[in-house]
Amino acid sequence: MPIDRRQLLVAGGIGTGLIVAWNLWPRDYPPTLVASAGETPFGAYLKIGEDGHITVAVPQAEHGQGIWTTLPQIVADELGADWRTVAVEAAPLSPLYANALGLDDLLEGMPTGVTAANPAPMLTAASSAIRRFEDPARDAAATARALLCMAAARRWDADWRACSTAAGFVVLGRQRLRFAELAAAAAKLTPPDPLPIGVQGAGKLMGQDLPRLDAPAKVDGSVNFAGDIRLPDMVHAAIRQGPLGDSRLVKVDRAAADRVRGVLSVVETQRWVATVATTWWAASQGLEALGARFETHGPRIDDASIARALDTALDGNGHRLAATGDLSAVFRGAVLFTATYRAAAGVHAAIETPAATAHYDNGRLEMWLPTQAPGVARAAAARAAGLAEEAVLVHPMQIGGSVGQGLDTQCAEQAAVLAVKIGRPVSLTWSRGEAMLHDEYRPPAVARMAARLGAGGAILGWQAKIAAPPTGVELARRLVPGLGTRIAQATNGADAYAVGGALPPYRLPVVAIDHHPAHIGIPTGHFRGGAHGLTCFFTECFLDELAHAGRSEPVSFRIGMLGGEPRLARCLSTAASLGGWEGGVQGSGQGIAAHAFRGSYVAVMAEAHRGDDGRPVVDRLVAAVDCGRMVNPDIVRQQVEGGLIVGLAQALGGATGFDRNLATARGFDGFWLPRLADTPDITVELIRSGEAPGGVSELAIPPVAPAIANALHAATGYRIRRLPLRA
Repeated sequence: MPIDRRQLLVAGGIGTGLIVAWNLWPRDYPPTLVASAGETPFGAYLKIGEDGHITVAVPQAEHGQGIWTTLPQIVADELGADWRTVAVEAAPLSPLYANALGLDDLLEGMPTGVTAANPAPMLTAASSAIRRFEDPARDAAATARALLCMAAARRWDADWRACSTAAGFVVLGRQRLRFAELAAAAAKLTPPDPLPIGVQGAGKLMGQDLPRLDAPAKVDGSVNFAGDIRLPDMVHAAIRQGPLGDSRLVKVDRAAADRVRGVLSVVETQRWVATVATTWWAASQGLEALGARFETHGPRIDDASIARALDTALDGNGHRLAATGDLSAVFRGAVLFTATYRAAAGVHAAIETPAATAHYDNGRLEMWLPTQAPGVARAAAARAAGLAEEAVLVHPMQIGGSVGQGLDTQCAEQAAVLAVKIGRPVSLTWSRGEAMLHDEYRPPAVARMAARLGAGGAILGWQAKIAAPPTGVELARRLVPGLGTRIAQATNGADAYAVGGALPPYRLPVVAIDHHPAHIGIPTGHFRGGAHGLTCFFTECFLDELAHAGRSEPVSFRIGMLGGEPRLARCLSTAASLGGWEGGVQGSGQGIAAHAFRGSYVAVMAEAHRGDDGRPVVDRLVAAVDCGRMVNPDIVRQQVEGGLIVGLAQALGGATGFDRNLATARGFDGFWLPRLADTPDITVELIRSGEAPGGVSELAIPPVAPAIANALHAATGYRIRRLPLRA
């Protein structure tokens, strides 16, 4: 049956509240929002309580990016609400919140139509929240506002179009009625078509630096994460998993574990063993006493084997994923400028290690998870526990800085198995060492860059050959059943995700981007920024080398090739102006880099030098950002500043090597992360724009490493072509 705006409302109870759907709610879907006292579900998203509070259900995980503030801000702006009355809650698992945009952008460059073959999952990824949900959120709020005005106009015997809303009231001249007084009557009315979006006195909150709704609970510690959940008769578990590859548990000392006070039981599987105890500390001590031993078959994985796999792939045949012009004709017989860059495997190292709380009772499993894909996690937990998906209920929790870790389902699967086997509520938390040993790592990569320079240093041809694991195919396989196989078949093994961002935003006459799939033996996954964090390093460092080879000033060299990207050119000129750019000459210690990403633009200027101990020291970072229209500029600034720090960590550390099938980084002591004393002076300029909102949360990460590398070259004359940046 066709559904139009007049069918957006689904009838609910009378007299207690109003919920308006901002998406098309199929009639055979039951309402899924939980109604508290004084609330009545009408649909999927927006609730107005009888006491006047407004609750917005947000279908995106909050892991620091601020979506639990910006999406409610959009709703409150369109509704004409009082910000002090706005609350937020996690939306329940439902197909209504599917994020096809997030899936397509996460798996960027995949063949058209392949990702659309299955319904998209509920997903927080690819800086897609505002871009995906702003329009339906506005529709929901505009519908509610129109209905409230219609209900008020009936009381006043007036034309509802003459009414407006402000600060939680419907207003007509000197007459005012609170939303709470009108909700019950408004629920019975039919919304107008078309909706009056952005008119009638609403629109006071967009672009304002409103305080974050999640900040107070995070400041006072009252917010609950998955590891904070406490249930009656609950136990705690610690886990030990085998090395990478084909590892099997072969020996444990149960008697030794039983002697640890508080240990209740030991659960063994082929791949892992867990101790269950009255506290996590007791479980951890029991795990150490257990002395678990694993046997690993198959090839040995270490730094040398990974390097061989990448180099072998790079020397073999690649897949051309992007091309402009005839590269072979331009390169034939020419003297080429070449450089090879390398990047080590990265580790998520989020503040919150993987955790899950699970309760199995009477055939049903209830779980509290820090997940970016709750439906995917539910399906994985159900398979692991031998249950139907319908028997598993997932409560999405706030996440302690996921940076992509929340797409992993291993901990959820393990907690589900433990809950079913133990028969008691169980809280499973990985140790820091376990989290770093069994991460889905940011993939290592090698890039062989080549270019031909013409008169005046102009780039006549550009080639990037990148060897990297097919991480996008693996991501697709984990997120949507069968999708990874279809992508692999459609692309013949090429993976556009693995070279995401490798196509330069500059106007170059001839370009070729090749992916060389490498199978390296370690699990890889999505890290905040995806492959852009690597490909921007390859591109912007190589551009800097070409600028110096052609005796060109690096900023003007870039801007001269940006005829089709004036927004990026403005970012470059702004960053250079704010930073006091001196031309990147030898001894200046200044470097610059730029990037275009998910509809947004950024340029970063860095000042750096090498310290007395030989390690790079970053003195300043200056960023200029154009991300289109901003809902909350202060949150945008927070995301840019946070992205700069993450980029700094990736540039100077944040990586691991491997030895005997184990990561060599086991904790923060062996894994350099910037501390307060290491943090440079940071300046962020947000360029005002009327363009559509672009992605923000990943935007600032990619250009940081190349800007620092270019600055170190200007400071020392030595070019570092490896991430992390080491002499």
